[in-house]
Amino acid sequence: MWPVVGLGAVALSVWLLYHELRGISFEDLGDSFAAISARSWALACAATLGAYAALAGYDRIALMHLGRKVSPLFVALTSFTAYALAHNIGASVFSGAVVRYRAYSSRGLTAAEVGVLVAFCSFTFALGTLLLTGLVLLLKPEILERFVDVLPIEASATTGIVLLALVALYVVGSWLHLRPLRLGRFELQYPRLPIVARQLLIGPVELAAAAAIVYFALPAEGNPGYLVVLGIFMISFSIALISHAPGGLGVLELAFINGLTDMSEADVLAALIVFRLLYLIVPFILSLFMILIFERQQYGRGDG
Repeated sequence: MWPVVGLGAVALSVWLLYHELRGISFEDLGDSFAAISARSWALACAATLGAYAALAGYDRIALMHLGRKVSPLFVALTSFTAYALAHNIGASVFSGAVVRYRAYSSRGLTAAEVGVLVAFCSFTFALGTLLLTGLVLLLKPEILERFVDVLPIEASATTGIVLLALVALYVVGSWLHLRPLRLGRFELQYPRLPIVARQLLIGPVELAAAAAIVYFALPAEGNPGYLVVLGIFMISFSIALISHAPGGLGVLELAFINGLTDMSEADVLAALIVFRLLYLIVPFILSLFMILIFERQQYGRGDG
């Protein structure tokens, strides 16, 4: 079902995007792409490294919650591969789970533990999204007007407060030491406060770094500032994930262009190409090599 939903989202978004960008020529796009300075490229690359370093933190925190010790290098490579594939393939929870199960089962984790790890990583991302979106809506409540012009600014601020309240409830649950959830022989422990604190830090850091890739690639002229770009990124990236479109293709671009109407469409599209290149395409290619190396090692161990 999910591939059908994702491909349908891609087809619809590409069609809408085509009508949105009919006035842009390849020459305009080339000029915008060439205008990105070497300094902007360097900053965007640094932001990409920061984002993937934070993604590795998702797995590390989940393993701490499970009480399992795995080599930090192995965790970093597994996390990188899982997210690089999931971001491009779509249906990220399922595609990332396959990679993690194959990798972590080789380190002694059971299927149930890998299931908890995958769910924990997804929840950490969701928690970071709630926290960061809530903060942005409080600081820049006018952001939602870029997407929905029928709601008052007060509604944006109220939404931000509600999102932060949900995060606070999660923290309170940890502070109260709520009992574990038992489903038959399966037991799901509520994270301890030190684990929750790490979740509240690593999620927003990863999202902020990913948004910085787009921000650094945008020109200074007409740039609304990092907080606005971050807010638009949060909304656009969330829509792209919900759509299950492979790599959010078309969905991310359409949402971003509608959110940054005060900037040249060619400049926005060029910045998103940089984002796709650094955050999606290059990691995807590297992840394929990592899978080949890992599987070759596993095959060699099997022969031995």
